[in-house]
Amino acid sequence: MTTPVGRRERKKAATRQTLADAALNLFIERGYDAVTLHEIAEAADVSTTTLLKHFPSKEALVFDEEADHEAGLVAAVSDRAPGMTIPQALCAHVKRVRIRADSDTRYADFLNLVKTTPALSDYAHRMWMRHQDALARAIAQDLGVTPDDPRSAALARFALETSALAQRADDPERAVDAAFDLLEHGWSAPAP
Repeated sequence: MTTPVGRRERKKAATRQTLADAALNLFIERGYDAVTLHEIAEAADVSTTTLLKHFPSKEALVFDEEADHEAGLVAAVSDRAPGMTIPQALCAHVKRVRIRADSDTRYADFLNLVKTTPALSDYAHRMWMRHQDALARAIAQDLGVTPDDPRSAALARFALETSALAQRADDPERAVDAAFDLLEHGWSAPAP
């Protein structure tokens, strides 16, 4: 996330972060459905009106880094190492972003909250898939094809969907690897 320059922008960013932190703490402690917007505002020492100026919905309080996610996806394509394919770069990125629960207990708590709360799970998927067009444009640009290239759009769509597959899998890393192997090499049915 870029650092706000002016005092007013820094104050807004600090309030936003305080609200997001308070919401996540309460959601993890008591469950998403058991927490009200008023309680979150109280915990952050702001009014409910102020909360709603920063976050348009209760779900949005949990997902406050979407611009960073989109920039990261685009950079995974455009800044990848020489010799690395686009699917390989996206696989590494998805694993880095979505599968870090083993080393970050706070993130594991967040993932568990999202996974066990249907409203958050649905919202997370919608937010993640919003990056499809930007990712497709980055892929098309890298390949030197027109921005509306259907192969670029398909790769972007399927690459992003691997995150949802990982969330449901017993072995998320294996699921992501399998999906990207399919994207890289295509389908070949196992012999009967």
